Amino acid sequence: MTIWRSLLTLDALNAGGDGTLIRHLGIVFTEIGADFVRGTMPVDERTKQPFGLLHGGASVALAETLGSMGATMCVDRSQYVCVGQEINANHVRAARSGQVTGTARPLHIGGRTQVWTVEILNEAGKLVCTSRLTMAVIRVDGRDP
Repeated sequence: MTIWRSLLTLDALNAGGDGTLIRHLGIVFTEIGADFVRGTMPVDERTKQPFGLLHGGASVALAETLGSMGATMCVDRSQYVCVGQEINANHVRAARSGQVTGTARPLHIGGRTQVWTVEILNEAGKLVCTSRLTMAVIRVDGRDP
């Protein structure tokens, strides 16, 4: 059973990043499963901090990107939009090169809020960052759901 109400294709998700932070950071959506969204981000000059490590803010941007698109696909997009309400992240391992892969899965899909967890792994499959994202579900017309 799928959680998606308005599933987008990978091509549509990736095209939606044109002209945004998503494209600037090199984030690419790579997989949509029955209950997850996955994407990659390079560890390079766009995403590193001055000490040569993956910037924590870049990890948070990847987490919010994946969770936001997952949340958006769980609502009727003609009636609702999902926006970030709160995010936290624990950076548990440094990444210096290559790419990282994030996987977003929902903990709660409600009418007014959604909560998503995102695990970001390095190329060796080791945890780099774990994040939790709370999304607000807002009616497109501005009325309460």
